[in-house]
Amino acid sequence: MNPYKTFGPTCISFSGGRTSAFMLYKVLEANNGLPDDCVVMFANTGKEDEATLRFVNECSMRWKVKITWLEFRDNETKFEVVDFNTASRNGEPFEALIKKKNYLPNPIARFCTVDLKILTFERYLKSLGWEDWDNFVGIRADEPRRVAKIRANPSDGRKGVNREMPLAADGISKFDVMRFWQAQDFDLELPNINGTTYHGNCDLCFLKGYKQTLSLIQEKPERAIWWAKMEGSITNAHIKDGGTFRKDRPTYQQMMNYNDVQFDMFADDDEGMACFCGE
Repeated sequence: MNPYKTFGPTCISFSGGRTSAFMLYKVLEANNGLPDDCVVMFANTGKEDEATLRFVNECSMRWKVKITWLEFRDNETKFEVVDFNTASRNGEPFEALIKKKNYLPNPIARFCTVDLKILTFERYLKSLGWEDWDNFVGIRADEPRRVAKIRANPSDGRKGVNREMPLAADGISKFDVMRFWQAQDFDLELPNINGTTYHGNCDLCFLKGYKQTLSLIQEKPERAIWWAKMEGSITNAHIKDGGTFRKDRPTYQQMMNYNDVQFDMFADDDEGMACFCGE
């Protein structure tokens, strides 16, 4: 069976990266367009690169497919539908979540992905009256640990949700995705380094490698301002020094101060941590 065929209500998680966009293309191809009971959703944290927002908008226009843009809100509904023009660009949804929690996400407690994306999608679908659905996620065959984790727990503990990985089922690797975009007449305007987009997802996500983060700050120092501000914003008396995103490396303010030091963004010994935000 074609792994990109949908059967019943299906949520297609679009992270805004090349991999999830490739998955969306294959779904449209397999189903002769987007079925009526399918929804494509993009969750904006406010910390995505502007190139990501342009790419999501361009995929929608060029492929003539509706992509629902969602943002977390600390209100009764917990989400808001936005679009390319009204989407947050200064970390507002992420900051609202941090203020609500009064502590920072970290490699152990990655609540940013859960609240800003996973639960935001779920709340929106339930507002449409959905109770059970498949969730297509852009996990490739060359991500074995992520594949194994989802196959061991397809619902992720959420009633009515069944996660599917059509790219993994199809044996797709990052090089297949790279070759696909090389053949297209548009692309995500972020560097593609051997099939990896180091600039993707939140601009200075704390799961990125240390030297990669330093290099990204060196390339554009203002990227670190928001992250440093968040590390100084926590008022929880039980969290020393206001809290940091990571305890095992310097703060974002300290990394801003290292701006005169050269680092290799793509160092082999500087692998980041996998996150289910997608690529």
